[in-house]
Amino acid sequence: MPLLTGAEPFRHEGGETAVLLCHGFTGSPQSLRPWAEHLAERGLTVSLPLLPGHGTRWEDLGVTGWQDWYAEVDRELRLLRDRSARVFVAGLSMGGALALRLAARHGDAVSGVMVVNPANKVHGVAAHALPVLRHLVPATKGIASDIAKPLSRELGYDRVPLHAAHSLRNFFRLVDGELPQVTQPLLLMRSPQDHVVPPADSARILGRVSSTDVTEILLEQSYHVATLDHDAERIFRESTAFIGRLAPGAVKEPGLGKEGTTTGG
Repeated sequence: MPLLTGAEPFRHEGGETAVLLCHGFTGSPQSLRPWAEHLAERGLTVSLPLLPGHGTRWEDLGVTGWQDWYAEVDRELRLLRDRSARVFVAGLSMGGALALRLAARHGDAVSGVMVVNPANKVHGVAAHALPVLRHLVPATKGIASDIAKPLSRELGYDRVPLHAAHSLRNFFRLVDGELPQVTQPLLLMRSPQDHVVPPADSARILGRVSSTDVTEILLEQSYHVATLDHDAERIFRESTAFIGRLAPGAVKEPGLGKEGTTTGG
C-alpha cells in the first residue's frame, strides 16, 4: 500500500549527538515531524522511522504486533549508535513506551530519555475482553488527533484494529516490568487534559524507573498529541535544553550546526 501523504519517515544527518524519535500507536511520523525538524535545525542527527503497519491503512496494522514495532526502533538505535557519540531516545504515547524499553535494554548506549504523554496500560473494561473480542470484532473507533489547537490535525487511522490493540496491551505489561532498568536521565512531559492516556500512566512510570535525574513538566494548554498542540514549542525548547545539559556543545544555534542532509517527505 502507498504511504499516506505526510507519513514518510524523517532522517537528518547532523552532528555526533543523535536523537531517535518514536511515534504513537495508529499514528505516523507526521505527529513528531515538527519536533524532529527543530532538533535537526540545531545540528543534531535525527531519526524518525515509520513503524510497521502504520502510515497506510488500519488493516495493515492489524497484521503486525509489538515485536515488529520495537524491532524497527531497536534497529534504528543500533544504526545511530554505530555513527554517533551519544544517542537520546524520545517518543509520544506508545512511542514513549518504545523509548523507555530501548533505555531499559540498551543501558549506557542511551544517554537520556524524553517522553510526551507516555502510555503504560490499555485501560477500560474492554481491555480485559481483548483476548476474545479481537476474534469477533476487527476494529473499534480511532484515537488519533486528540488536539486542543484549532485546525491542527494528526495523521492517524480512524480505526483501531483489535489484534494490534491486544499486542499493544501485552507490550505495555512487558515494558512495565522493565521500567526499574531505566536509569538514564528522564524528561517526562504530560498533558493534564489528555483524553487518550490518563495521568496514572505517567505516575506509574515515574514511580517505577530507577532514574535519579528526573524532570516532569505539565503541558497545561494541550491534549494528547501535544507535539502538534499549543505546547509544542515548549516541548521543543525543553528537549533541546535537556540534551544541551547532558551533552554540552551538542546543540547549535539554527544555521550554525554541521552541514547535513535530510531525507523524508
